[in-house]
Amino acid sequence: MSDNGNLLKSIGNTFHPVKYLPYGETYFGRPTGRFSDGRIILDFLAEAYGLPFIPPYLSGTTTDDFPHGANFAYAGATALSDSFFESKGIVPYGFYTLDAQLQWFRNFLSSILEQPGFDSDYLNNALFVVGEIGGNDYNHPMFDGRTLDEVRTFVPYVINKISLTIKELISWGAKTLLVPNIFPIGCNPIYLTTFQTKNKEDYDPNTGCIKRLNEFIEYQNAELSKELEKLRQLYPNVAIIYGDYYAAAMNIFRNPEKFGFSYPLVACCGAGVGPYNYSSLAKCGYPGYTVCSDPFKYVSWDGLHVTEAAYKLIAYGVLNGTHSSPPISNTCSHIMHDSA
Repeated sequence: MSDNGNLLKSIGNTFHPVKYLPYGETYFGRPTGRFSDGRIILDFLAEAYGLPFIPPYLSGTTTDDFPHGANFAYAGATALSDSFFESKGIVPYGFYTLDAQLQWFRNFLSSILEQPGFDSDYLNNALFVVGEIGGNDYNHPMFDGRTLDEVRTFVPYVINKISLTIKELISWGAKTLLVPNIFPIGCNPIYLTTFQTKNKEDYDPNTGCIKRLNEFIEYQNAELSKELEKLRQLYPNVAIIYGDYYAAAMNIFRNPEKFGFSYPLVACCGAGVGPYNYSSLAKCGYPGYTVCSDPFKYVSWDGLHVTEAAYKLIAYGVLNGTHSSPPISNTCSHIMHDSA
């Protein structure tokens, strides 16, 4: 959801569909490493504060390559370590975990602290976006056949890992942090296809999403919200903002036509078969895929990630304060002023 090129920079000559069109077709006209047809939430946040798009950390070699910050997110990453999954009998997935991303940040911070004339207000005036992270801790095991009840037991560990990360960032000087929750997975074509049933009771009659999957994410998000409130009590001088991506996305799924979406549960780029246009045998960018002619009418881009049109609405919902608590528009006014 948040990676804008780190995976792309790390895989060298290895094949990956994100290296090729149609990824990036809508806005950039070329693949950029973003798992969408265009811009993602981070891009809209940067635009709102008058900044250029923030480069992926692995795209630079010196601090001069990051005048306005860096993005450390890595597609497919988990919050939890490989050793955690090994302890559960789950084969690790080989992505850069949150620990690895945090180490990238430490390296980055060490290099900028060494710069002559370093402004100590650099971190105080920065916006730290911590996530969305945690979704892969759940979807990888679920796609491997682990039950929802088992995966539910992972939630406290994921929340604790996010909390520890926030505490470390604060120890380095972070004063403003946006911590997003997880999207409603029960509305994703990959989940709708993988966990499809004939029982109408399994589906929300208003949205068509799988109820038990979204209820699980609501539980995880509620736990995250409670943890952030504890952190606010510990750090009263730090602004910790809860970004409600879930509510922003559900607003779209409940009112798709209001926002111009004709196909809220169908992947724009996918297999060309089935009610959700998704198949693991012909994913977007792999042989046999098809791509829609108008991504602006679709919420889902490739079955797991959403389109630029959907990201834009979610980002604006967070930016205008409707889906951020406390409202990001008030909390981050100093950042907008400093970047103007």
